[in-house]
Amino acid sequence: QVQLVESGGGLVQTGGSLRLSCAASGLTLSSYIMAWFRQAPGKEREFVARVSRSAITTYYADSVKGRFTISRDNAKNTVDLQLNSLKPEDTAVYYCAAGRFATSRVDDYDYWGQGSQVTVSS
Repeated sequence: QVQLVESGGGLVQTGGSLRLSCAASGLTLSSYIMAWFRQAPGKEREFVARVSRSAITTYYADSVKGRFTISRDNAKNTVDLQLNSLKPEDTAVYYCAAGRFATSRVDDYDYWGQGSQVTVSS
């Protein structure tokens, strides 16, 4: 079955950096748009970034543009999210997702990981 497993979350101070990784199995990664979403306590899950099947095109939410970088390695079946210049408002559970359409909508993604907690202290 399809599995997406995130790793790399943790506690970091404001201005710090983290790198999240998503390991995929049970699917051909190159067939999917890959994305990261996040969900803060009491809030809806929101789009963070996505990368095209070929890794050529990336798209970011305005709130993370210039600070976060999404990348993928189809040969290794992994998708990463580099988080720099972190702010307390970036605190959330971060989810890796796979879908067939290049959108920012939660409902358009077929497979999800279990999430990785990122906490940014002020």
